[in-house]
Amino acid sequence: MKQEQVRMAVLLMLNCIVKATPAASLPWPPSTSFLDDLGDLGIAPLIRADPEATARASADFGNLSVSARPAAAVLYPSRPADIAALLRVSCARPVPFPVSARGCGHSIRGQASAPDGVVVDMASLGRHGARAGGARLAVSVEGRYIDAGGEQLWVDVLRASLAHGLTPVSWTDYLHLTVGGTLSNAGISGQAFRHGPQISNVQELDVITGVGEMVTCSKEKVPDLFDAVLGGLGQFGIITRARIPLAPAPARARWVRFVYTSAAALTADQERLIDVDRHGGEDGSAVGGLMDYVEGSVHLNQGLVEDWRTQPPPPPSSSRSFFSNADDARIAALAQETGGVLYFLEGAIYYGGAAGPSAADVDKRMEVMLQELQYQHGFAFSQDVTYAEFLDRVHDGELRLRAVGRWDVPHPWLNLFLPRSRVLDFASNVFHSILHRSTAMGPILIYPINHNKYIKFTYSLRS
Repeated sequence: MKQEQVRMAVLLMLNCIVKATPAASLPWPPSTSFLDDLGDLGIAPLIRADPEATARASADFGNLSVSARPAAAVLYPSRPADIAALLRVSCARPVPFPVSARGCGHSIRGQASAPDGVVVDMASLGRHGARAGGARLAVSVEGRYIDAGGEQLWVDVLRASLAHGLTPVSWTDYLHLTVGGTLSNAGISGQAFRHGPQISNVQELDVITGVGEMVTCSKEKVPDLFDAVLGGLGQFGIITRARIPLAPAPARARWVRFVYTSAAALTADQERLIDVDRHGGEDGSAVGGLMDYVEGSVHLNQGLVEDWRTQPPPPPSSSRSFFSNADDARIAALAQETGGVLYFLEGAIYYGGAAGPSAADVDKRMEVMLQELQYQHGFAFSQDVTYAEFLDRVHDGELRLRAVGRWDVPHPWLNLFLPRSRVLDFASNVFHSILHRSTAMGPILIYPINHNKYIKFTYSLRS
């Protein structure tokens, strides 16, 4: 595989390392005269400016913006036209007030808020739509697509699609986020090496621009706006509907984890697994394309086998955990032997359903990988779960943390895109040196990326 075709996406959750910084000094109290203008448009009943509403709309997953000022008001739209009216008012003022669309608030430092401005509670679109009997999720079986409101959760997109034996092909690892939210960022997961990020798997969008225009766009219709909004971090418009292509859905997933003692072995095997173009050909990889999902993780100085993020759901959905008590002890001993740093290759093979391989085919693929991959011998683990359970696995971990009061804590998070040529240097200097000395660490994820699936996204990062 050519060097320029491979990138590693490294996602680091650095608890207790990054501290919140104060917001920039601004005049106080802020002017809220614009609220009168909103009332003139007939959306006053949809506006709340009480402290309870503004504080809730100003909080986010990162829990780091404690010193930032809250929004002045929150709009609870009943339809996209309400959002367009809000943006027209802002644009018409000599100094526009800030407006931010908030789905699940899964930002890190208040990006989903609008200090001294208006936060749009996108979930309100779905609530009003449900009460009015309007479909904010509509599957076209014949057209093989689903129209999803920008406020809809990906887990609900999954459920609606599976009801017809269909599924989107590109996901995020966490499905309890909104369609508009992840499409404004990229949408990365272990499926992206084959299908690209979520922004590469969209047919059409309904967008409200910054001047309050309601536009339907695609690659053929208003393509500049379409390309700008996808991955545009909400700076070019608010997504109120997305048309997502669908494919036949598998029924189950063979969820596997291999333990490695070196970054070189892990990343080399990841590259081979995502080398889908040359599988079976001359000089092709024997394992290229055998997995449908490929991810990696780094474990430092921690009880790593009970990783909340990647454990199967509890019984009766699954018969057992990945690791028995004896496996736990063996992995802990291996970590000690290697200086406290281990690597996991995590993946899945989808099977069953109308178009998927059979369980026997999956067994054959497993035999090849067990022979070909460079994992630590004796440290291969697998679990069979439903396709939906695998895709929604992170939510189970979230529920575990919420149950013990460990979810609503600061969540510093850093995303890095590394060229293949620098991955091992990064591992040596960061994983084995800087972070190895840390006593508190969240998940560290390593996604292998085929560069040709990320042309649009990597260009936006470089520009």
